[in-house]
Amino acid sequence: MSSWLPYVVLTVLSWGTYIPTLHKGQAGLGGSGVHAFLMVGVAYVLVAIAIPGVMVARAGSWHVFTPGGVAFTIGAGVLGALGALGIVLALVNGGRPNVVPPLVFAGAPVVATFVAMLYNPPKESPSPLFFLGILMAAAGVGLLMYNRPQ
Repeated sequence: MSSWLPYVVLTVLSWGTYIPTLHKGQAGLGGSGVHAFLMVGVAYVLVAIAIPGVMVARAGSWHVFTPGGVAFTIGAGVLGALGALGIVLALVNGGRPNVVPPLVFAGAPVVATFVAMLYNPPKESPSPLFFLGILMAAAGVGLLMYNRPQ
């Protein structure tokens, strides 16, 4: 097995359970999206700041921080937080936890692919099968939405 594959599985499982778990927590907070998002922020402090902060401090690898790297990674963090806020607001405004995830997780990979191609232009034009894959992703989420449990 590739050394990166377990991390992909971790992400799929984490993000796959994120929205339903967030919705359950939000309901436990009286339906408040603001309070739920604040708790997501607390979790980010614990998981994304404290743990790697200790690891960087122990390794003494502060020299790795460059202006470009810091700018892009903070930008990525802002985008991630805005996405989480968008999910919270979708749930607060009537989005259901069996509707929001398929839309988000079908659309986001398509956007991510195009942004990655913008950052790292491919040497050749994408195959027609690439565009067929995008249509299939849209069709898949359409089938999922049309046949979702009520």
